Order: sequence, then C-alpha cells, then structure tokens
Amino acid sequence: MTPPAVAIPEKLFFKIGEVCELAGVQAHVLRYWESEFPMLAPQKNRAGQRVYRKRDVEMALRIKELLYEDQYTIAGAKKRLANELRGGGKLKVVSGDSDHSEMQNVVEEALSKHGNIPRSDIPRTAAERQALKQIAGELRELLALLEKERRGAAK
Repeated sequence: MTPPAVAIPEKLFFKIGEVCELAGVQAHVLRYWESEFPMLAPQKNRAGQRVYRKRDVEMALRIKELLYEDQYTIAGAKKRLANELRGGGKLKVVSGDSDHSEMQNVVEEALSKHGNIPRSDIPRTAAERQALKQIAGELRELLALLEKERRGAAK
C-alpha cells in the first residue's frame, strides 16, 4: 500500500518541529537519522538551531518511507539512498503547482547527469564550474520550453 503524499509548504527554510510534523516523527528520531544518513544534513543558523531546506524535508520523508513502509534496515536504507542519488533516482516532490514538480524532476535529472555537486559547496575546480555552466544552460532551455508551453496553453 502506498503511503499518502505529503504536501511540503513552499518556503525556503523549516525548523526541526515543522519537519517532525511533516514527517510524523519525533525530533530525536530526526536527529538520529542525521547522524546515520550523511545526505540528511541541515544547516545551522547563528543561534545553532537546525535549518532544513525543502530538499532536506524530502530526504527525511524518503528515509521514513524506506525504514517504516519498505522495512529497510538503516544500512539497507543508506545503500538504497546512495544508489538512488548516484543513479539519478528521484525523490517524491508534491506541490500544488504541477509545473513546479515537473520542473523539479527535470532539474534533478539534469543534476544527476553531471554528478552530485554539493549544494552548500562553492565550486572550486574548473570541472565543477563547467558542470554548473552546463546545468545552468539546460535550465534556461527548460524554462524557455515551459514558458512556450504555458503561452500555448493560454491561447
């Protein structure tokens, strides 16, 4: 049985309590997952509080799905997530705007083509800068296609 999709609010940052409510787990569980899953790594603000981005919330939801619904062990879930991230597997994105979730999937696909460049790292090598330039070009093309499609649907 497929669990119901969780609608993630459109905001930049989430507090730990908000993520716990969305994922349906307690804060100590979420903090434990952070220690076990390197791909779940929220930033901390100046006060030292965890600040989660939408991608972190999606990751927490995927971890919960693997552990609770699919009955993976921690080690099994780690391997599965690593394979999904390496192989371009998509995390579920639910949004009120279907164009947005479609765009999110396309962006994830483009990123997986060029390897996973950490979000918080500033590209330092020429290869990283070149990969980002190529991704940016692909995103511009995708935006142009979406705009063209939107204008065609409006007529």
